[in-house]
Amino acid sequence: MEKNDKRIINAWTSYDWSNSVYNLIVTTAIFPIYYSAATKEAFGGDLISFFGISIKNTVLYTYAISFSFLMIVILSPILSGVADYAGIKKRFMKFFTYLGSLACMSLFFFNGANVEFGIICAILASIGYAGSLVFYNGFLPEIATPDRMDRISAKGFAMGYIGSVILLILNLILLLEPEMFGFSGKGDATKFGFILVGVWWLGFSQIAFYFLKDQPTGKTITKKVFGNGLRELKKVFVALNSRQVMKRYLFSFFFYSMGVQTVMLLAPLFAEAEIGMGADEMILVVLILQILAVAGAYLFAFISKWKGNGFAISISLIIWIIICISGYFLKDKMSFYSLAAMLGFVMGGIQSISRSTYSKLIPIETKDTASYFSFYDITEKLAIVIGTFSYGLIEQATGSMRNSMVFMATFFIIGYIIIQYAGLKKELHTA
Repeated sequence: MEKNDKRIINAWTSYDWSNSVYNLIVTTAIFPIYYSAATKEAFGGDLISFFGISIKNTVLYTYAISFSFLMIVILSPILSGVADYAGIKKRFMKFFTYLGSLACMSLFFFNGANVEFGIICAILASIGYAGSLVFYNGFLPEIATPDRMDRISAKGFAMGYIGSVILLILNLILLLEPEMFGFSGKGDATKFGFILVGVWWLGFSQIAFYFLKDQPTGKTITKKVFGNGLRELKKVFVALNSRQVMKRYLFSFFFYSMGVQTVMLLAPLFAEAEIGMGADEMILVVLILQILAVAGAYLFAFISKWKGNGFAISISLIIWIIICISGYFLKDKMSFYSLAAMLGFVMGGIQSISRSTYSKLIPIETKDTASYFSFYDITEKLAIVIGTFSYGLIEQATGSMRNSMVFMATFFIIGYIIIQYAGLKKELHTA
């Protein structure tokens, strides 16, 4: 594929349009609150039975998310190595897309009492979403030159946020007027939303699948090839030792990702448990997040061009620290709306600039882009495992999500300190 080809770039960004609806509607707006309400009704309170084990519903969901990302940490290096060896990134990207979208649609059949079924579907949908991104991100260095990566990455996230806003509005209308559309109540309308998200994800992803091309190497895939992923990961790890800037950047990314992804994934449960917000109110919050995230993605791309990627990341981390500390003191819905507005702004900025920064640090001459992004993805997903597990553990030990929220500031502070000594400015100018 030719780099900086407008059609290819538009097709690549269209995948953000297709899959972001899952991450930012189901995981952020709809499912956590529906899950909490449905399990409370089915079991008569917060304590539920999961395969005979008594556990608090929110803690179970937190651990389920941790488990799903742990699976990606295990699978990603093996499959990315195979993808690079055989030149079949798109094939794996399609597999995880189909797995995730179908699992998302299956959530329609979750009613609270069948909590085991709901958790399994949620885990599979999360694996599908996260797994597809490994190979999707791996295409960025193949379709763009370093000088355009910040803006193209920002465009991808912006496309995702805009697409999610459109579908969010539709879901909000369904929730506010369920009877108008033939639903018996908000519960049925919410469940239908899972089908809408799955169909959107599956349908619009076909644009990217049509234009993005695999580059088959002609090499035969054997049992030995599956060990190639670990060898490729080792090769990337060895390369990191000679690229100190990339290593320091990944350390910083690892720590601040613990906070970013955990806060984003578990904010709905915090809003429901600590602030008393319902599903329709959370959709309004996510609409605010989405709209401001578009502006944030482009603004931080501009800041990185003006003052460098390290400066842009540092500014966003300071804002994240303020968000976590402020979350501890939140008491009312209006305060939560204000904090959500700030969160949306830096959410778009940190995600977009993190991806493009790493793309710039990948050696230009390498063809193992999936393996490099596998390492990036493992770093992020392992951070999510630790972050979400820590969040759930602190809640379980103290009985309050507020303590979990303020603890997340620690991860951002560590990430901020490391990024100051990463030396990004010099390295990225020569990338």
